[in-house]
Amino acid sequence: MEAAAALNESGAAAHRLPGGGGGNASLELSSRAPAPAALNPWDVMLCVSGTAIACENALVVAIICYSPALRTPMFVLVGSLATADLLAGLGLILNFVFQYVIRSETVSLLTVGFLVASFAASVSSLLAITVDRYLSLYNALTYYSERTVLCTHTMLAGAWGVSLCLGLLPVLGWNCLHDRTTCSVVRPLTKSNVTLLSASFFLIFLIMLHLYIEICKIVCRHAHQIALQQHFLTASHYVATKKGVSTLAIILGTFGASWLPFAIYCVVGDPDYPSVYTYATLLPATYNSMINPIIYAYRNQEIQRSMWVLFCGCFQAKVSFRSRSPSDV
Repeated sequence: MEAAAALNESGAAAHRLPGGGGGNASLELSSRAPAPAALNPWDVMLCVSGTAIACENALVVAIICYSPALRTPMFVLVGSLATADLLAGLGLILNFVFQYVIRSETVSLLTVGFLVASFAASVSSLLAITVDRYLSLYNALTYYSERTVLCTHTMLAGAWGVSLCLGLLPVLGWNCLHDRTTCSVVRPLTKSNVTLLSASFFLIFLIMLHLYIEICKIVCRHAHQIALQQHFLTASHYVATKKGVSTLAIILGTFGASWLPFAIYCVVGDPDYPSVYTYATLLPATYNSMINPIIYAYRNQEIQRSMWVLFCGCFQAKVSFRSRSPSDV
């Protein structure tokens, strides 16, 4: 009897531990019933990452909203990306708060849906920017027209609409709160839910890869045409072409390195695997939202000028800035 009582006590204690009994629990985004929880260093890193993401992208959003000159389709798309990443950063902060301070299943589902929608909007905005860069080169003569503005708004409406629908799925019942056997490596999302999200990411990645390959072909073809007109390829043209192709490789490589490990693990991972695997693949995915402002915003000379105006108020007209088009990769 004493041995049975001791066994029951140890089993109850195991259920009180974060993760349900050791290190083989999947990452759970604030979906547990209220109970004391030890502070997880991985959750702290996600919260810190979210804070940095929110601060970086809030600055980009403020600059674009502050500057009337930044109203071209290119900057509208950059603003959409910054807004999505800003919401993703806020979502990571809210998830930490609701996981350790206010523990509620209803609120946790809303937080998870908010995160899914935000990151989906971020990835979709990246695809829209890639399409815009391709069109600016492929249809260079008709790019600066009302048709481009309409195309941009249509792409953004579609991207945010699909992202919102993906974020509502867990809230509307596609979760594993009442059936733990259907849980994925990221609770309370189900295996079929994360499979859908991963498949969507793989499709977007392949489309971006194809478009960037086409952009590289167009850039090289332009350089060849210049060489034929001038009878030789100057060193400056060669350097510019090489730099453009290298930049495209860095953009796509950064995107893939950030999201591919997490997307692949969501498909092949099992909820019984140690949660450290999920954290180790999810954290780099959040870094993509931290790198996006550097790649797509802070390197742009128009945004740099607007930053001087916004923070210094002493921008001198004699400092020249060249307005960059989407094709200036």
